[in-house]
Amino acid sequence: MRESGKPQAKKRILTGDRPTGRLHLGHYVGSLKSRVRLQHEYDTTLIVADLHMLTTKPGREAIELIAENARGLVLDYLAAGIDPDITTIYLQSAVRETYELNLVLEMLITVNRLTRVPSIKDMARAANLSDEEMPFGLLGYPVLQAADILLPRAHLVPVGKDNESHVEVTREVARRFNQLYGEVFPIPDVMIGEVPTLLGTDGQGKMSKSLGNTIYLSDDEATVNRKIRGMYTDPKRVHADIPGTVEGNPVFQYHDAFNPDVRQVGDFKKRYREGKIGDVEIKDALAKAINNFLEPMRERYRAYVADAGFVDQVIMDGTERMRGVAAETMKEVKKAMGLSGSLNRIARAAERRRKRLEKN
Repeated sequence: MRESGKPQAKKRILTGDRPTGRLHLGHYVGSLKSRVRLQHEYDTTLIVADLHMLTTKPGREAIELIAENARGLVLDYLAAGIDPDITTIYLQSAVRETYELNLVLEMLITVNRLTRVPSIKDMARAANLSDEEMPFGLLGYPVLQAADILLPRAHLVPVGKDNESHVEVTREVARRFNQLYGEVFPIPDVMIGEVPTLLGTDGQGKMSKSLGNTIYLSDDEATVNRKIRGMYTDPKRVHADIPGTVEGNPVFQYHDAFNPDVRQVGDFKKRYREGKIGDVEIKDALAKAINNFLEPMRERYRAYVADAGFVDQVIMDGTERMRGVAAETMKEVKKAMGLSGSLNRIARAAERRRKRLEKN
């Protein structure tokens, strides 16, 4: 119940992305759409997770791209509808408590448990790393992610389907900490997007920057048109009068996700299955729907770019806010663990010795 005279505090969200490049439609349906909606219902924090980049790209070359990529990532957030006045956006590496909590949480999970996280080997393969070459940091990726989630003591984590197992690790280490030291962390719930995995334009798996099968939120109209025209459809349908398969066809998955004209989409599916419509008509309608969907984002993008330094200020302000939140969390963590008590006892003993020496 809400206490008399006191507003009920909002529950908290933590989610975000690595600054490896621009966001695409797969990111939007996977979690960004949920973030835009939920920012009005929850106290929302978005992390620019640059430390996570080091798990597969530890060199200076990747680090030197962080500032540029972070700006692009945050521009995509803002263009998609994230409101910087109500959402905290911060740079992970600039919050020192991230490193502290990561170390604490590493003590609460076994190596054997981490090797069972299915996405870790997928990430290693994507980075062309063998089991022998996998760095400790990549194995511990879900633990660092747990530190990200638990620093703001988040209650909900909107993520793509491939990160669901990471949030389960967070839930486990939060329970373990609370069992050992007392209730400090809420156990966060996970939210998967309405379209958990958006197929790439090539139809060969999920949309991915590394596969080059993406439509970016920042793509202009001509680029979208070109990518849609080249999209994979039913390979068995060599002529328009041959009945085609709708299920698993990325053109129709995109129509379901981005075309608001449900009646038109239903008609397209019916005629496609009957061999009474060509791919060109379906793709032209899809290109129009996606461009209509992206146009408000393009307008916001142009406005934010025109305000020089605005995005940098958003990141700096958010990082400062997060530093305050993180410091308070680590204060509670150390208090619960007894670490601050140990230091206080040592400090008092040292102070007594100093005073004793001054008297002599």
